[in-house]
Amino acid sequence: MEILPFVKKKMFVKEKQKAVLFLMHELGYAQNEAQRFISKGRVLINGEKMLKTAGEIEGEIEFIYFEPITKGLEPTYVHEEFVLFDKPSGVLIHPQTKATPYSLIDELKYQFGRDANIAHRIDKETSGLVLCARNKKSEREIKMMFQERDMKKKYLALVHGEFKDEITIDAPLLRFQAVSALVRMVVKVDEMGKESKTHFKPLEYFPELDMTLVECAPFTGRQHQIRVHLFHVKHSIVGDPIYGQSEENILKYLDRELTPEDRVRNGGATRLLLHANELEFELYNHKYSVKSKVDFKKEFKSYLKP
Repeated sequence: MEILPFVKKKMFVKEKQKAVLFLMHELGYAQNEAQRFISKGRVLINGEKMLKTAGEIEGEIEFIYFEPITKGLEPTYVHEEFVLFDKPSGVLIHPQTKATPYSLIDELKYQFGRDANIAHRIDKETSGLVLCARNKKSEREIKMMFQERDMKKKYLALVHGEFKDEITIDAPLLRFQAVSALVRMVVKVDEMGKESKTHFKPLEYFPELDMTLVECAPFTGRQHQIRVHLFHVKHSIVGDPIYGQSEENILKYLDRELTPEDRVRNGGATRLLLHANELEFELYNHKYSVKSKVDFKKEFKSYLKP
């Protein structure tokens, strides 16, 4: 039986009171958290979701809460205010549904407590460094740092073809609004889009594979930015299940119908070969430069076959 991080627990409320106050006083949640849990249907009365945040409870109730689990993923760097993990490919940052068995937020909260939170996102199939706050105060400061673009990031990508020259791509990106099942997934270069800029530096060409290892440094943080910019210059990332694929194969990927053999045949690898390799930032009057402990150049070859 698979263990899930969401647990349904029966509780008894002795005296009639507002549900939000019960969650705050008895379970220690902040007011906004308690209100959010109620509005999301996490409080059940006789098996029915209570959705009114001002509603009252008495007697037996059920509460669905997040109980983090661990798979033993050790942090790459630990500070008293923040922590960095090397996220494996295939692991979500947050659970998509209550049925998601494990995500990085599990590992973070299991090891560092309920107030710890993830400060930014990388795609499920992208591996590498993720910066996490250990408390509410540092979460606000780290998110502000991201908004001010005070974080320098470097990724490694294995791309199709020989990527010969160091270039900066300054091409605006737009979420593709088409009447299609892909509407939430696809981003494209479009002059109506948001400013998006990435610097690319080829590191090594592998002639036997006709693939190039490229260092990618994004100046902005748009969804799928590196993937779309590389696809735009006809060097899509090896293993990308979206950009450079037919709509039929994209839909099969979204429906989880592709086998590892299909992924290799369609895109060259069993996963998206993009890795968040370096983070450089300044916090609390100190500069930090952290590199991933994963040897991506050594590791990527294991994904080129099923």
